Amino acid sequence: MAGALLHLVCGSTGAGKTTYAAALAGRLGAVLFPIDEWMNRLYWPDAAPGADPDWGMERITRATAQMRAVIGQLARLGVPSVADAGFTTRADRAEFADWAQGAGIAVQLHWLDVPREVRWARVEARNRAGGEGTGFEVTREMFDFVEGLWEAPGAAEMAALGGIRLGAEGRP
Repeated sequence: MAGALLHLVCGSTGAGKTTYAAALAGRLGAVLFPIDEWMNRLYWPDAAPGADPDWGMERITRATAQMRAVIGQLARLGVPSVADAGFTTRADRAEFADWAQGAGIAVQLHWLDVPREVRWARVEARNRAGGEGTGFEVTREMFDFVEGLWEAPGAAEMAALGGIRLGAEGRP
């Protein structure tokens, strides 16, 4: 699969993953896989008010499985992909990267390392704009919950995945 490269974009809530991923895909002529857009279009409209978090996680699992299937097809054609699918934990990133590498797809990790206070300010601004980019409001409770789950990539993970660490401006 010469030329096929999968870019995994990670960072905690409000880091700018979706904005960065879209710009990266445009620059590379890659296909973008934004989890928020997929979930907003395919599943969230059907969610019952106050739906159990497991309901959403099951659908996220299905969406990312379909992303992998399409990314595999694109890789066989030599078309690069950019996955903006949260990748909150090391295990999430490892699962996706292991799948790709097992399929012969090279992987590069892009980590948006943005201070918490900058990210929360971005989320508040996005909420005031009606959830632009995500399609839903991220409450402080949701933000703090994800903060508790977030695992920044370590040196070994960055080295194994040719990682690029970017700051608040989306630059190394």
